[in-house]
Amino acid sequence: MAERIIPLADHRLLNTAPVVPSTLEAPNGLLSDTLARPLQDLRISVTDRCNFRCVYCMPKEVFDKNYAFLPHSSLLSFEEITRIAKIFVAHGVRKIRLTGGEPLLRKNLEKLIAMLSDLKTPDGAALDLTLTTNASLLARKAQALKDAGLQRVTVSLDSLDEATFRRMNDVDFPVADVLRGIEEAHRVGLGPIKINMVVKGGMNDQEIVPMARYFKGSPFILRFIEYMDVGASNGWKMDEVIPSAEVVRRIGAEMPLQEIEPNYTGETAERWQYKDGSGEIGVISSVTQAFCHDCTRARLSTEGKLYTCLFATSGHDLRALVRAGRSDEEISTVIAHLWRARSDRYSELRTASTEGLTQAVRKVEMSYIGG
Repeated sequence: MAERIIPLADHRLLNTAPVVPSTLEAPNGLLSDTLARPLQDLRISVTDRCNFRCVYCMPKEVFDKNYAFLPHSSLLSFEEITRIAKIFVAHGVRKIRLTGGEPLLRKNLEKLIAMLSDLKTPDGAALDLTLTTNASLLARKAQALKDAGLQRVTVSLDSLDEATFRRMNDVDFPVADVLRGIEEAHRVGLGPIKINMVVKGGMNDQEIVPMARYFKGSPFILRFIEYMDVGASNGWKMDEVIPSAEVVRRIGAEMPLQEIEPNYTGETAERWQYKDGSGEIGVISSVTQAFCHDCTRARLSTEGKLYTCLFATSGHDLRALVRAGRSDEEISTVIAHLWRARSDRYSELRTASTEGLTQAVRKVEMSYIGG
């Protein structure tokens, strides 16, 4: 009999309660892990709920009407999120990205954005505050998000073809509404806007060139993401991965490209610009070209678990420390010890031995900790 895949709810049980070290320490903004990777980015999931059922993230057969999402009492409050984020900023975080689920489903999210936008780095600089969304609610919320202090948005859009897009989001949501959200976000100044397309072979890879053609010459940066083996529910198979090199080849055959330098160390996307100067694309190759060696991202789940890798099998319960009345200094010391012990490099290991590793490792769901 085949081994049963652990239901998603069980993944939430795979958490460890951090032990507070006896010797406390003050943060100095220079925290690095065992592979000398600094802590610079924090991704915060504000909800585990989503109004889409994308086949590569929250397939409907798993996330059905009987699926038990987290109760509101389990979610970190805006005050708790801001308190934890402030501690991370003291350790060197310069960029905070709000994710989900679909983050715009979190009620009064602009209040959290305003609280986070007040945070400053130790040298007094403002944070890079961004959000990833499916854009289903973006048209009506873009102005409020901008007014609250949000700087940029990244939008998930997997096809411009109506039938393909509806098949992928699996809730019959129209492309036009996403495009309207993108245009409104651009109008209010939430840019530069990045458009993320997850490419799944046999489902939407025929849309690679049409997507590139549509956004070429626009203010938007289109990025192609290899279909990843995140979590245990999306039925990932290696033969459904379209390598980024193939994406670049297909686009370049019609619209010549040249590679350009990354914007910063640790950037996940390789950048390519059109030779005629009409914009750029990015490719994110976590399957065929692992980028673990310079990953600077930590992830905070909706209920306050710290994950040091997108492909993690367990988290560390910071909410337990917050609600037990632990001091900022104690929580800060815990975070420092956890990051210094970090040795995650799943994508590099998976690249070397994909089949055996993906079958043996049960990982947390992307919809629970954000992409």
